[in-house]
Amino acid sequence: MKKLDTKDITTIGMLSGLSILLGLTPLGMLPLGVIRITTLHIPTIIGAIIGGPIVGGIVGLIFGIFSLVQNIMAPVAISFIFWNPLVSVLPRFLIGFLSGYLYKALKKAKVKPLLSFAIVGAVGTLINTVGVLGMGYIFFANRIYETLKVNAAVLLGGIALANGPAEMLASSIIVTAICSALLLNKGKNKKTKNKKQEK
Repeated sequence: MKKLDTKDITTIGMLSGLSILLGLTPLGMLPLGVIRITTLHIPTIIGAIIGGPIVGGIVGLIFGIFSLVQNIMAPVAISFIFWNPLVSVLPRFLIGFLSGYLYKALKKAKVKPLLSFAIVGAVGTLINTVGVLGMGYIFFANRIYETLKVNAAVLLGGIALANGPAEMLASSIIVTAICSALLLNKGKNKKTKNKKQEK
């Protein structure tokens, strides 16, 4: 297991703080026509790309715990779904953990960085959507029907179909933009500095 260094701990702190900030402000749910797309999981994906599976997993874990606490402290109609850590916490941990390994695999396969960022952004979002809604259905299908008088498969499937594609696209764009600025520009600056030193 990778030992966390100061840079990793700083990355975890900053991105976890950003996740919480997004969760406490309207920036966490952006309106897009008749739907609202979430950006809360994006810092977790960025953490996975920058720091690897362990860093991404820890950022996702903190995001999941925050989601659990938030739904307990300020419940809405279906907050009871998120009271189960297998719904609110586990999928968020897996976003970072699996996204980190996916990025490593793409890098090893020599996929171009911009394409890699976009793919990881989309897949990380898919893990969030499928994980949270899938677990919600497995554990709470009956209670969703009893509470809302709506078939759980129709409700959760409708959310996935309405929000999923837009969230995957938005995540791909945002993750690519941020990771390009953080990783690619850093590489260019390092090369420029080395050339100056050689002169």
